[in-house]
Amino acid sequence: MTQKVTSNPTRHVIRLAMVFVASWMSLAHTPSLALADTVDRSQKGEAAQLRDDAERMLQGNRSVLGKVQSVTSDQIKVDIGEVQPRFLPLKQAQQKGFAPIKEGDDLIVVLNAQNLLVDFHPLDGESSAHTIIRGEITQNLPVGQETVLIRSGGKDQSFAIRSQARSKVAAIPIGVAAVFLIDETNQIADVGFSNLQAVKDAERQPERKSPIKAAHKQVDGTVTAPLEANRITIRTVNGSEKPFEVREMLQPKIARLRKGDAVILLVDTENKVIDVAVPPPAR
Repeated sequence: MTQKVTSNPTRHVIRLAMVFVASWMSLAHTPSLALADTVDRSQKGEAAQLRDDAERMLQGNRSVLGKVQSVTSDQIKVDIGEVQPRFLPLKQAQQKGFAPIKEGDDLIVVLNAQNLLVDFHPLDGESSAHTIIRGEITQNLPVGQETVLIRSGGKDQSFAIRSQARSKVAAIPIGVAAVFLIDETNQIADVGFSNLQAVKDAERQPERKSPIKAAHKQVDGTVTAPLEANRITIRTVNGSEKPFEVREMLQPKIARLRKGDAVILLVDTENKVIDVAVPPPAR
């Protein structure tokens, strides 16, 4: 039996990584008290802004208790009390150095306001140590959308992006203020706009978002085996049957498909389904 963990999302350890512009350092030896006061107010303003950003990002997060149902070579099937089980990436657990996860284990699963995976860890293990930074994306994401270059405090830093966060990062336009949640392996686990003005800036600059992955491919066909164990099988237009793994965020939509339904799948560089369209019935 699973149950929701009634805890404030901020119970997870958050290290607020506050990076400030270094140019003020040249003022350190000036005798002017007025300049020193200006620098101090600037620092406090930056700290307050970052604290507000952190609270805004975390307030929609929730932690739930899940029971591991099975573990395969690349994913963990977990029951968190929803209609469909969740499938968590085993690679993420291995990168974090968790003890081997097995059937029957209890996991704490952290979901964001969009009900998408942010993080997970064993119930009896240490909670994750996350960092929040505020910055701007400086250039389009590369093909595959696996990394991003962020300018924060006047410095450019490159971060790998967790698979579950790639579409959200790609939706942030270049040059718009954003808040990035960095996990303990230095990878982006979640992202959001810094403030309402940033949201308005993004709406005015849709052309500055990263383009859809050039490596995506479209697969047309008919469902031969509906979604089961995170996979759907279709018969393509050339008559061959192909199974595809479905990304977690798309599973509720894919679960509505039935055998015989015509579909158009969008498949990413890892050969996983990231979007689906159902063509209108022929008249």
